[in-house]
Amino acid sequence: MSRAPFTLLDEGRAVEVPASASGDGVRIAPDDLRAALGWELKPQGLCLAERCVPVRPTSGIVHHDGVDLAAFAAAVERPLALDTAERVAYLGASAGERAERLASLEAPDFTLPDFDGRPHTLSAFRGTKVLLVAYASW
Repeated sequence: MSRAPFTLLDEGRAVEVPASASGDGVRIAPDDLRAALGWELKPQGLCLAERCVPVRPTSGIVHHDGVDLAAFAAAVERPLALDTAERVAYLGASAGERAERLASLEAPDFTLPDFDGRPHTLSAFRGTKVLLVAYASW
């Protein structure tokens, strides 16, 4: 499999990495995974700062041609939406991260324009009551 640009969406940011994709699988070189997501392949497993996830030879995570993205996402307990045809994947927050965010009762920060095109950031309104009206056409 040859490597070509692949877009990873993680924590609201898009990162382009070289990856090989075939069928339902995507493989990323360990150095590219570290550069894109911060996870490093060490003798004790895949590590992000002090957190390490053991990687057994039979786990299906690490192969001769890279780290399997779906197996990696499962190992770090993060949901994955993958579209190999479009060469894009979205890594969602883990259940633990989502629980922490919900327990805090603090909405994530975002910026949206008003009807006149002026941007408004939610964090600018912290401490005041805010009514958000959302609409989707689907």
